[in-house]
Amino acid sequence: MTGAMKKNSVPSAPPCLPPDSELIDSHCHLDMDAYGNDLDTLIARARAVGVKRTITIGIDTASSRKAVQLAESYREIHATVGIHPHDAVRAEEKDFTELVRLAERPEVVGYGEIGLDYAKLYSPPEVQRPVFARQLALARELDLPVIIHDRDAHQDTMRLLREAAPYTAGGVMHCFSGDIALARQVLELDMYISIPGIVTFKNAATLQEVVREIPMDRIILETDGPFLAPVPFRGKRNEPAHLIYIAARVAEIKGMELQEVARLATENTCRLFRLPTTGTP
Repeated sequence: MTGAMKKNSVPSAPPCLPPDSELIDSHCHLDMDAYGNDLDTLIARARAVGVKRTITIGIDTASSRKAVQLAESYREIHATVGIHPHDAVRAEEKDFTELVRLAERPEVVGYGEIGLDYAKLYSPPEVQRPVFARQLALARELDLPVIIHDRDAHQDTMRLLREAAPYTAGGVMHCFSGDIALARQVLELDMYISIPGIVTFKNAATLQEVVREIPMDRIILETDGPFLAPVPFRGKRNEPAHLIYIAARVAEIKGMELQEVARLATENTCRLFRLPTTGTP
């Protein structure tokens, strides 16, 4: 979760997948106000380009409840629960109790977005770290994969992740923002790396190098909508349908066919979050 956006209009026809192909948006915030008026249309637009499922991410107790409600209402949506580092300063015992209760719902497929953010500092680092560590422990107890937020906090994030390892249910470094050296550390923990729309930006050489160098079997794809819209929507509202542009850029960087990137990224996402291997009809 990051950035800012404006409402978008489609500038051009998107890249095209065959009807039997699928993409999964592994990280989106469908509970946010940016999607309040056109969620049904948004889901239809995503399906039209092959993005058949979306995982909507909890960032506090209220958004986690809403994520579960959305997943109960839409067969295309799965949910996660968690407390984002921005909200760590407000976390109380009752919040952790509520998250554990929500995590028992069958619609919940992961624990997060959790982690550290030293860029915005909405919560002091000394508060963020124990909240992060506690949630890593909760995810282990719940046998859920972890969705990790790491912004300008690479050293502490990796230290806490190593202390809590191994991750038998798996995990992913969401919206990866490090270099290839950090990516290799993440892979050493047997985690996935999630590639956002930033990979389409002209100034994203470091992320593009990461995509080029790491194996495709450790990559999943995300929009982080409504934030970080890819080119040609940069600066506008992001949404699951835009994942096709991210997949196309990854395919270009790796010298692969778009359909093959979609197949592998979908397999990886299904493996991590224990999803059915085929999308909804």
